[in-house]
Amino acid sequence: MVDYRIEKDSIGDIKVNNNVMWGAQTQRSIQNFDISQRKFPIQFIKSHVELKRACAIANKELGMLDEQIADAIIKASEDILERNLYLDMFPLDIFQTGSGTQTNMNVNEVLSNIAIKNLGGTLGSKSPVHPNDHVNLGQSSNDTIPTSMHIASIQSIIKSLIPSIDQLINGLTEKQNEFSEIIKIGRTHLQDAVPLTIGQEFSGYIAQLLDAKLNISQTKDFLKKLAIGGTAVGTGINAHPKLSLKVCEILSKRIGVDFDHTGNKFSLIASKDLFVMLSGSLRTLAITLMKISNDIRWLASGPRAGLGELILPSNEPGSSIMPGKINPTQNEMLIQVAAQVIGNDTAVSTGAQWSYLELNLMKPVIISNILESIEILSKGMTSFNKNAIQGLQVNKERISNLLEQSLMLATALTPHLGYDKAAEIAKIAYKNNQTIREVLEQGKYLNKEDIDKFLNFQNMI
Repeated sequence: MVDYRIEKDSIGDIKVNNNVMWGAQTQRSIQNFDISQRKFPIQFIKSHVELKRACAIANKELGMLDEQIADAIIKASEDILERNLYLDMFPLDIFQTGSGTQTNMNVNEVLSNIAIKNLGGTLGSKSPVHPNDHVNLGQSSNDTIPTSMHIASIQSIIKSLIPSIDQLINGLTEKQNEFSEIIKIGRTHLQDAVPLTIGQEFSGYIAQLLDAKLNISQTKDFLKKLAIGGTAVGTGINAHPKLSLKVCEILSKRIGVDFDHTGNKFSLIASKDLFVMLSGSLRTLAITLMKISNDIRWLASGPRAGLGELILPSNEPGSSIMPGKINPTQNEMLIQVAAQVIGNDTAVSTGAQWSYLELNLMKPVIISNILESIEILSKGMTSFNKNAIQGLQVNKERISNLLEQSLMLATALTPHLGYDKAAEIAKIAYKNNQTIREVLEQGKYLNKEDIDKFLNFQNMI
């Protein structure tokens, strides 16, 4: 029994397995680009199918596409989008042509063959639904791939990233409130500084996350401008003049985002500046998360030979050789996520530089890295909040001891004794292994009432 069929494209004949829904151009790409294990993320594929569905509806309404053929493409699209069928029919490597043409044709061929199958036709016949003439009508890889990049990024930010940021903000806010009255010693340069409350310390983390969220949200809005309708270079050749408007209306209603058809198609096709902006906002979030997770890791170091002010949940054994060891694994996970996002940003920025004349030539690697950054940031923050922040505790005794012993309490004496005298007291305390209070009580600097007044921690915060 023959387990393959012969499909044709402009290059010639090629064997395609009878069990798959793709066609000749996808098969050639599989053979020519066996580069990595990285495939187009499924959220991008679904966004591209969503775009094809919208184009079929728009072309039908504009009288450009036969109603039966359009309906067959729409149903094929919904088999993927709403029934989650055929999701394994998109095997292509990220490292392919820089325009993403092979993946655009992969989607075109799969939708064509699904439609043919649903209509009782012969797979690979391109009849009655042709992948180029019908599924790709009024479109080019050059405008559809950028459009789907925008759709996938916006949806991933709205559905995953923003909710994950909000969860972490809420988790930190709960701890800020819980620890709001606990005064501890501050640290600058990893050396003792003046006191603050844990609540104040955590408020800084929350403010950073709020700023990062605002940055991402504002950048996301630029992606509402879609390239669809520009076709090959931005002029819109072979597309109905109202295709872009219609498609944006259809997508806006279905997805719930106000997509804009009025953006400059030449810019949207030829450059990827908007993704440099988006990737930069993701990098900023990553750096924020690296600071937060690293701070908490330091503050929880120990439990006896470190700072030991915070106590992280015990999620799993920390060592294969040291019994009873617990490590800050969630913190280390999030730091690694941040490092990967920073690396992805470099790839995106480099990719955007490959915008020559009328086309950017690094779109697959740009969207792959953008979507990976959004995914790992979202999942990383969710895990960190659940497995580290929610169970976080404080070691009040340790905090109190470190606070009392800090030499930087001498800062509170400066307005009363002057900088030089306060520095002298700090040096004496350090040399004699005493606290600032003990030096003051043994010397003749201040009376007891003033000592209690000036070294009142509440007055220092």
